[in-house]
Amino acid sequence: MSGDTRITGDIQVRALTKTFRTTTRRPGALGTLRSLVNPLWVTKTAVEDVTFSVAPGELLALLGPNGAGKSTTIKMLTGILVPTAGEVSVAGVVPYRERERNARNIGAVFGQRTQLWWDLPARESFAILRDIYGVPDAEHKARLREFDDLLELSSFWDTRVRHLSLGQRVRCDLAAALLHDPPVVFLDEPTIGMDVVVKEQVRGFLKHQVEERGRTVLLTTHDMTEVSRLAERVVLINDGRLVMDGTLEEIKRKFGDTWLVRATLADPEAAVSALPGIAVLQREGPRVVFGPEGSHAPTVHQALKQVIERYEVSDIALEEADLEDVMRAAYQGAALEASDVLEESAVRGGAGS
Repeated sequence: MSGDTRITGDIQVRALTKTFRTTTRRPGALGTLRSLVNPLWVTKTAVEDVTFSVAPGELLALLGPNGAGKSTTIKMLTGILVPTAGEVSVAGVVPYRERERNARNIGAVFGQRTQLWWDLPARESFAILRDIYGVPDAEHKARLREFDDLLELSSFWDTRVRHLSLGQRVRCDLAAALLHDPPVVFLDEPTIGMDVVVKEQVRGFLKHQVEERGRTVLLTTHDMTEVSRLAERVVLINDGRLVMDGTLEEIKRKFGDTWLVRATLADPEAAVSALPGIAVLQREGPRVVFGPEGSHAPTVHQALKQVIERYEVSDIALEEADLEDVMRAAYQGAALEASDVLEESAVRGGAGS
């Protein structure tokens, strides 16, 4: 791709499903022999009926607890795995059908792995990737200068990859993934284990790639600071199923109702009672702590208004849930919903037998 060409690419996922069929060993020595002759097959669904899209030039955070199906989804989008069912398109290409074409359209960074040659200096790995992708020498040099300005690579890119720190290696991996100027980039836990300074540098680099270069980025991470700094939209999956697709504000509204209003009453003897959707959690003399109650609890700012209108206060403070609290509540809520679905299914199955 020419450096002057506007970079565009989108991701389309429709009813994506992936199941794995594996054997399980029976207990005991006799069970082991039986398993050799007559294997016991078990089917596990890692991703089930997931649908979402990512627009050109958008950074989407794909979130979920460990084992939710995030990495499996990314492996299908990169063409590493073939879906069991459903459709997927990346920059107009079906990844597992046109792997070579798809490889030219995407860049990928997996936090625990590297695409660099372990015993070579990073700059030599960049030269090999230049030849693999057929990047003109002038464009290659221009991109290396750009990446060096943003990621400060030149101080260590002549060091063998095996001797780089984790932060240095991942910065080199980011550069390697983008050397051929792909429109779509997949990042699976790219900053895991990094110190805060390098994390901030990488975040700035990613923000530049989306806002200035128009790349489409799909990011998985457990770092909620990263999510709040980079992503406006989030897709949340749990147990392989899509739980929510929306903006951070929508997720906060749905799951982030954990808040406290701490008020100091002007009259220490004033009677205090619950307000609509607001409970009295604690009372010590003039100090009262209010919190949400029920499914129709107001937002923290609505609660603040109600408390001030009802009581004369000499001091008041707010405590809102941070993004980690919100996502924890979302994961727990998703697990409960899945449990309810399974329970209903079991009840229907029992009734039908």
